[in-house]
Order: sequence, then structure tokens, then C-alpha cells
Amino acid sequence: MAANDTNDAAPTPAKKPRRIDTYTLLGLLAWIGLVLICLAPAARAERIKDLAQVGGVRSNPLVGYGLVVGLDGSGDRTSQAPFTVQSLKNMLGELGVNVPANVNPQLKNVAAVAIHADLPAFAKPGQPIDITVSSIGNATSLRGGSLLMAPLRGADGEVYAIAQGNLVVGGFGAQGKDGSRVSVNVPSVGRIPNGATVERAIPNALDSGEGTITLNLHRADFTTVSRMVAALEQNFGAGNAYALDAVTVAVRAPADISRRINFLAQVENLELTPGSAPAKVIVNARTGTVVIGAQVQVMPAAVTHGSLTVTIAEAANVSQPNEFSRGGQTVVTPQSSVSVSQEGSRMFKFEGGTSLDEIVRAVNEVGAAPGDLIAILEALKQAGALRAELEVI
Repeated sequence: MAANDTNDAAPTPAKKPRRIDTYTLLGLLAWIGLVLICLAPAARAERIKDLAQVGGVRSNPLVGYGLVVGLDGSGDRTSQAPFTVQSLKNMLGELGVNVPANVNPQLKNVAAVAIHADLPAFAKPGQPIDITVSSIGNATSLRGGSLLMAPLRGADGEVYAIAQGNLVVGGFGAQGKDGSRVSVNVPSVGRIPNGATVERAIPNALDSGEGTITLNLHRADFTTVSRMVAALEQNFGAGNAYALDAVTVAVRAPADISRRINFLAQVENLELTPGSAPAKVIVNARTGTVVIGAQVQVMPAAVTHGSLTVTIAEAANVSQPNEFSRGGQTVVTPQSSVSVSQEGSRMFKFEGGTSLDEIVRAVNEVGAAPGDLIAILEALKQAGALRAELEVI
């Protein structure tokens, strides 16, 4: 018998578990924390240009009156708009054309219009601005008309621009002889791009000679004002900016106008994180629109809201007289049917500190309509469970 040449393999020793020392564990935790910080959404920073405006730098409204001519029979009817004829006579008189007082021309191609525009800040004489022309009489359309020269005045009564040009009307209207008409958009309002020329400049608000300029926030917020002051002091030195209230920040600026412009260019591009908006719920009772801010929270509360439906049906019954009745008449008697039904409603519960997502999810689960949602929010506000300002517009 041959000897067995197969040798038994020696058993492999079991591997010992690797031990992680304290320093390695701390380093791993620090690395995980760094990754989480990098993955976390960064705070949204905005420019001062988008949060505030420089005090005194603003547009100014202008308004004027004029005549639009060249209309295709869609102008003012003089019997109902006598001021159109009066304006035309005055204009012709200034041009040397005398119209007898007893003559009342029936014009259908002229319309009296109101003109308004915004004069931008730092606008200089000779620069063009856009204007809007609106009919103030009974003209049905301004399409194809031309605006004659008309002055545009400011709130102080001074003339700041002169308007004139051909109208661009986006609307369209058509009318039949039987009085029927079809209108698309609003043909009685038109625009004239670059339709006015600036004639008078507004004083430069930056050339006041004062040593400071003011920045006014678009929305009052103490947190945003404080952060704006900190950003300005960080870039231009401590003590160069200070807050006057929840809207205004005063900044020390160079006295020379050219250096002041460069200084403002640096200021408006500084970035900061504005304060979060207050907790507010906006309700439009006319349209049923509800806007809930991100900071809105609800305290513990249970809500149920059912729908009650009342149905009233009217029917008419005919009552015939008897066969042997004398003088009987057939009459119609009304018959009303009233029914009341109430749909089943479910109660849902708000936990403490409920966020906006949970509010929307809970309301969607019960299928609440906008009107029902308004009633629920008002009830939560009265119960003291809605931690937000409820504003009805």
C-alpha cells in the first residue's frame, strides 16, 4: 500500500480586528463634519445695490396734455368731448389760424389725451425718454395716430420734457353699424418709445456738499441694517458707517464728486446676507390667493373643516279643477324642495413647531380649497396657534 503523500494544510490564523485609536477617530469625525459643512447650502448673499437705494437718487413723474391726430374715424365725438374742439382751436390760434367762435367742427380723427412719463435720475437735456399716451375722451382707438408737441410738467409745474411722435398701440378694436364691437387688449392706450426729449435737468442729489450719503433699504429690517453697517465698516474702516433707523444707513463719503462716484460704485457691489423675512401669511379674499412665508409655524392644534351644501329646487305643478266643478280654473302651484348635505371631514393635527412643508402637506391631504384654507388660517390665528401675522388684502 502506497504511502499517502497528501499533507494536511495548516489552519490559517484568524485576523485580529483593527483598532482605531482616539486621534484617528477624532480626525474621521472632523473630516465628516467638514464634508457636511461643504455640502450645506450656503447663505444667500445679496448686493447692497439690490437691497437699498442711494438717498435722493430717484425718478420723478411727469404729466402732460395733448392732441393725437390722424385717427381713422376713431377719435373723440365732439358732442361728448367739447374740450377736444377747444384745444384744437387754441392750437390753431397759436399757429395763426383763426377759427370763428360759432364754428364747431365735427372731428373724428382727433383725440384729447393725457401723457405721463418717468424722468430718470441724472437725466440731462437732450436725452430721450419713453412716454405713455391715454385717451381721456370717448375715442375708441388711438391706432395710427400721431401726438402733437406737448409739454410734460413735474409736480412743481415746471416743464421738464417735450413729447411728440407716432403712437404704438398694442390693442385693436372694430365696431359694426349696429353698435356691436370687438376689442382686443386696450386700443385707447399707446406708447411712444423715446417719445419725449428732456429739456430741464434735475439738481444732482450727490453734489450736495455734505460729508455723508444715505442708503435706504427697500424693506425696513433691523437685522439687515446691522449687517450692512458691519459690511461697510469691514471694507472702509470702523466708524465710517452708522445706522439711523431700521431703513437708513449713513456712510461717510469723499467730498469730491468724482471720488464720490467711485466710492458708491464700490459700496453698491458689497455683498451681505439680509435678515429673514418676518413670519407672515397674506390672504387675498377676492381671488382666494394664499401666500405663506417660510418662517410661519403652527403650535399644537387639531383642525377639522367640513362642507355644508344646501340645495334648493323649484318645480311647478298644474292643478286641474274637478269634473263637475263650476267656475273652476286651472292653476299652476309652485313646489320647492330643500335638501341639506354635509360631506365627511377629517381632523388633522399640527404638531408643535410645524413647518411650512408640513402645513401644505396636511392641508393637501384633506383637499381644502383656497376658501377653506383661509377659514382654517383665521381660526388658527384666533386660537393663538398660528405664529405669524395674518394680513388680508
